[in-house]
Amino acid sequence: MTQISDMTDAFFFGYGSLVNRQTHDYPDADAATIRGWRREWRMAHDLGRTFLSVVPDPDMQIDGIVARVPRNDWVALDLRETGYQRHALGADAFAHGPVRPAQIYAIAQAQSDPPSHAAPIKLSYLDVVIEGFAQEFGPDGVARFFQTTSGWGPVLDDRAAPLYPRARPVAPALRRLVDEYLDDLAVPRLAL
Repeated sequence: MTQISDMTDAFFFGYGSLVNRQTHDYPDADAATIRGWRREWRMAHDLGRTFLSVVPDPDMQIDGIVARVPRNDWVALDLRETGYQRHALGADAFAHGPVRPAQIYAIAQAQSDPPSHAAPIKLSYLDVVIEGFAQEFGPDGVARFFQTTSGWGPVLDDRAAPLYPRARPVAPALRRLVDEYLDDLAVPRLAL
């Protein structure tokens, strides 16, 4: 691994919708894997909505991207990640990809709950996330996403009228793949 140091710019590690490069324009994004964290679905109390978050887990590794935040200007990214807190990732967190001091966003456990019927996982959100993993890591990366994500709760099928603000049309084959993984996990589906 190469150690990259840039004193003028900061970096973040994205592990959910930020993996889909079509949802942002942050430059110098590279696929990476970090150790010591696990993805988890959490409902943020402040917002009443369910998002992907991360929790420390010494036995887990997750894929994502590491990207530059030009001029350390966190305002736009912090606004996008409302409800999350930033945490520093040390160089030792990186298992694969470029090694850069980076920040990771997580929802505080004390300020969140598991997904529920009142705050389900939006299928339009999950589709965008999986599209990014398919593009960055291929079918094996999609499989790893589902294997390294916990806290599955009810999923709201909002594909016909997406509620996720960065929803985008994804290929029918990708939608079928998402549906197959949800069926394998026996995740309950809710109609819009």
